[in-house]
Amino acid sequence: MKKSKTGFFCQHCGYMSPKWLGKCPSCNGWNCFAEELIVESGSDSRAEMRFDGKPLPIEDIPITEGKRTITGIAEVDRVLGGGIVAGSAILIGGEPGIGKSTLMLQMMHNLAEKGLKVLYISGEESASQIKLRSERIEAISKNLFVLVEVSLEKMLEQIKIISPSIVVIDSIQTVYSAELVSAPGSVGQVREASSRLILFSKKYGIPVFLVGHVTKDGSIAGPKVLEHMVDTVLYFEGDSSHSYRIVRGMKNRFGPTNEIGVFEMRDKGLIEVLNPSTFFLAERPQNVAGSVVVPSLEGTRPILVEIQALVSSTSFGTPRRTAIGVDYNRVSLLVAVLDKICGLHLGGSDIFINVAGGVRVEEPAVDLGIVAAMTSSFLDKPIDARTIVLGEVGLAGEVRAVSQMDVRIKEAARLGFNRCLIPKTSTSEMVKIAKMEICKIGFLKEMLENLF
Repeated sequence: MKKSKTGFFCQHCGYMSPKWLGKCPSCNGWNCFAEELIVESGSDSRAEMRFDGKPLPIEDIPITEGKRTITGIAEVDRVLGGGIVAGSAILIGGEPGIGKSTLMLQMMHNLAEKGLKVLYISGEESASQIKLRSERIEAISKNLFVLVEVSLEKMLEQIKIISPSIVVIDSIQTVYSAELVSAPGSVGQVREASSRLILFSKKYGIPVFLVGHVTKDGSIAGPKVLEHMVDTVLYFEGDSSHSYRIVRGMKNRFGPTNEIGVFEMRDKGLIEVLNPSTFFLAERPQNVAGSVVVPSLEGTRPILVEIQALVSSTSFGTPRRTAIGVDYNRVSLLVAVLDKICGLHLGGSDIFINVAGGVRVEEPAVDLGIVAAMTSSFLDKPIDARTIVLGEVGLAGEVRAVSQMDVRIKEAARLGFNRCLIPKTSTSEMVKIAKMEICKIGFLKEMLENLF
């Protein structure tokens, strides 16, 4: 006999409470609790999924990771750390319509063309809709199998029958298990479906891609614990007003994190952008005040981005501060440093900061670029088009060193930049880079002397 009881689950993080709460004590979300039925089964419904392992000395454990499966899409292979690892669970999140299903179909088509049997399971579209998209992006192969199903038990049954090399679940929010009474997409269903699919993947060595939606705050819908269960978490980023798409690795147990893959959305699907720096700087204006180029580092890849600033006198009592693509609090900090240390009184000015192309940069290495762009706009003096700046700015106005300086400067030199402002505390190895004039600065006042 099954004993059932109810509990209240946070739909954002999965926190369970015996009673309804207005605010989640775990993620601080408001009005996010929903009542779900908890079924306690007397028998283990996942008994067949047990590993039945025994403790072994770590030196006696064999390494069975084996060779990675190359997807045929270089940008995806980069983010995954060199390909797909057997038995890995990969979560791909992104906003609706950003291109998750399109990328999955393109990837599965490439693998099917290599002779691998792949299974694409959809719970959101009919088979004819998937066929229409596949014909549009030219992803038709006899080894690409399509299954329209939302029942978890039926999915596992068909996977055992077909025995594919790779499985895609699109999306995990549509999957439900008959053992739970709650609706598909609820915390209990998402957690149950994900755990059983991941156990199946680990036991039989079949990689599984789980496609997930994101909420309005940018996090993957469903319990936050889902990100801890999988091996790799990829976020699909982009803006409908731009043609580019970025796949960013937020977690990877088999490779580096924060790697990105850049794509361009076209009528035939997603096209790889092998040189993102040229792509983001293609429409950069020349000899315009408030524009500067900064070499940012995404994972192991250097990408040159253009930071734009507009400083103008305010028409209201309270000046506006707007930051797109960079941290707003960081911009406020740098404005205070410019006012206090350099004597540039920006307190009565509206300040707008934008990273051209819609890309977002988080690292402190772009601090000097933000300061240079604001100063250029405030003084109405353009910065030389072939000059780059990079460095972290401290509260005392000092310019601090950043990591992997040589990689950043070599990428700038390859694209034709011939002058670079870097922190004085950087190593002297950078001076040896050919065709690049290195200017070392220790404080922001030295930056003003070298640029203006």
